[in-house]
Amino acid sequence: MRKAALGSFLARNPFPKGLTDGLFYREKMRAVHRIAPEHGLKRVLEIGGGRSGLAAMLYPDAEVITVDIDPGLAGQSEATTRFVCGDARRLPFPAGSFDAVTLLDVLEHVPEDHQAAAEALRVVRPGGAILVSTPNHTWRFPYYGFMRGVCRTEGELMAEWGHVRRGYAREDLEGLFGGPPAASASFINPVTAFFHDLAFSRLPWKLRRLLYLLTAPLTFLGYVFHQPSTPGTETAYLWKRA
Repeated sequence: MRKAALGSFLARNPFPKGLTDGLFYREKMRAVHRIAPEHGLKRVLEIGGGRSGLAAMLYPDAEVITVDIDPGLAGQSEATTRFVCGDARRLPFPAGSFDAVTLLDVLEHVPEDHQAAAEALRVVRPGGAILVSTPNHTWRFPYYGFMRGVCRTEGELMAEWGHVRRGYAREDLEGLFGGPPAASASFINPVTAFFHDLAFSRLPWKLRRLLYLLTAPLTFLGYVFHQPSTPGTETAYLWKRA
């Protein structure tokens, strides 16, 4: 089962304004695509993917099971998956059941993150993949101080998103997953961070749109030339189970 071509994958960005308010999510999708295995994944578990359905978009021919603790998210994703209500810390699946497990923007929401990581390692087969994305521990909002007057506080935003921690240093994740990742790719760099700040600001859409237009050339260059090793505020990682 091969992963989707990058263009078709990005075209399914669930944000309706995917090149403005949703550019940050497009950046995340590209980073995940960059580190995701090319093929060989027949059965995939998406943990905490009740709204996004990214795993099914990434591997459209694979059997994808989405597990989320919120039963109200069943059927909300546009992607075709089987939904199971469950807890990332106590997954209702036998050991070695999946070729890959995804934890995309999930660990920062789980108080007992070590349990979630251990469960992901348990249910993936030997040689299988674990895909993780998370904010870096140095993440901040808004990125630019001059935006503070038109943005909610970082604490307000993190509470709305349900974060229990800011993010992770690479070393923290290596401790959770037992060693260095096989691959990583950053996203949301200092240039594109301005679009992210605008997206979550209190500014009305018409004013946001004007600011998007004015800064689009520079942001476009920041997006196009972003490489996996470019400094970013968030990172996607790939681990392979021994």
